[in-house]
Amino acid sequence: MRFFNRNSLVLSTLSLAVSVFGLGDVFFAARAVAQESSKAETLSFAGGKITVEKPASWKTMPPKSNIVQYEFRAPAEGEQTARVTVMGATGGIEANIVRWIGQFEGLTRADAKIDKKTIQKTTVHIVELEGTFKDSMGGGPFAPGPVKKVENHAMIGLIFELEGGDLVFVKMTGPKKTVAGEREAVMKMVEGLKNK
Repeated sequence: MRFFNRNSLVLSTLSLAVSVFGLGDVFFAARAVAQESSKAETLSFAGGKITVEKPASWKTMPPKSNIVQYEFRAPAEGEQTARVTVMGATGGIEANIVRWIGQFEGLTRADAKIDKKTIQKTTVHIVELEGTFKDSMGGGPFAPGPVKKVENHAMIGLIFELEGGDLVFVKMTGPKKTVAGEREAVMKMVEGLKNK
């Protein structure tokens, strides 16, 4: 009886593909699939007033709440992923920063890293937090459910303050290591913001 390990099976499959389709066709098909999976997607906020490029590693998910415009899993694969939500809302900048800080057990404003960038006509408020996250199991801030406390979590919250006063909120929450790994992609998205 002959046994095949995983490597030999992969090699056999590639050999068959090459013999049927030719090496060039297999190479170009594989490259096309890779390019498609990492294709940038433009996200439009506030009725098209601003656009950003979604990081290619994020996977679009169905929003868990009807107040969420976009929802993503970051990165797309793996056990340790973060949730990213995008929504337009009111309530003011300071009130929302205070609310975010309150979503972490025992944190105060002094524990938050808060920064601000102005890109063209938009001011982006950046809030970074880490600690024990009080994850609401409900349908968002206006329909909270039971709270599950999750240790070693982090958040990157963005508030896009548009010239006309509109606000757009982007919030990433997840394991501290995962959020740290996605931070560069978040900041690149912010820096690439375009105003219409």
